[in-house]
Amino acid sequence: MEIREPKPDEAERVREVADSSMTSSFRLSPQQIDGITDGQFADEAIVEKIGDEDTLLRLVETGEGIDGTTIAGFVEGRLEDEWGEVNWLFVDPEHRGKGIGTELYETATEALRDRGADHVCVTVLEANTEGHQFVERFGLEHDGDRRIEVAGESLVKYVYTDSDIDVELPTESRADESGDEEEAEDESGAEDAEADEFPETGTKNGHLSATSDDGKTVYIARDEEESGTAASFYVTYEDEAHEEQYGYYCANCGSLDVSMDNMERLECRDCGNSHAERSKESYDDSHL
Repeated sequence: MEIREPKPDEAERVREVADSSMTSSFRLSPQQIDGITDGQFADEAIVEKIGDEDTLLRLVETGEGIDGTTIAGFVEGRLEDEWGEVNWLFVDPEHRGKGIGTELYETATEALRDRGADHVCVTVLEANTEGHQFVERFGLEHDGDRRIEVAGESLVKYVYTDSDIDVELPTESRADESGDEEEAEDESGAEDAEADEFPETGTKNGHLSATSDDGKTVYIARDEEESGTAASFYVTYEDEAHEEQYGYYCANCGSLDVSMDNMERLECRDCGNSHAERSKESYDDSHL
């Protein structure tokens, strides 16, 4: 097993590893996986990252391929101010169970610290069924969430850090301070944006709400979100104080007709949007 920097002509294989890993372990639709690979791991994107001094890329090459060697996994990290961030780590499903994920993770975090990072964090897509448990093995704790846009859809990433760190987390994009004119534009577009994100909803006493088929008003908890293959699900309550749970709201179509099976998998009966609770089974390698 050799860990090294990738070469530009290896970009296609890097994309293949990312695609196969997500197909195997991520609770995402084929369209969402294509959106991530097209945006993050297309040939030109990989070549650009190789040339970016703030981006860290490492791959694992093994001698078990048909032609003698093959790329079995890779990791991507980035320096952001005083932080080093590990944001993607993939292991080919055919090469899991050999400690490759651990080797890549430890190599990346050490390299980021060598480059000047005072702290290291790890981001894991909420839809990743295995990566969360992997990073928790290193003593990291869930410390916040981010949203990323993939093919016009919003996905959630969990941010993991050491429990004893008490500094501001890095952000993927830092917003400029807005003036009064920009604030006015934001306010004028807020209702349209909310209607797009939460179809078939309104407000009651300042609370986001929806109406059931039998005319009952329920209240949507924006901060209690579960990812879905088409859009997120949100917990709903019968009261404004969010004490008595009603069920779930599907942000893809605006329906309240959402079922949950005994495996805690959600599915919208109207549009088919679905969510599967992430696996709690143990495993050896990470796919962040």
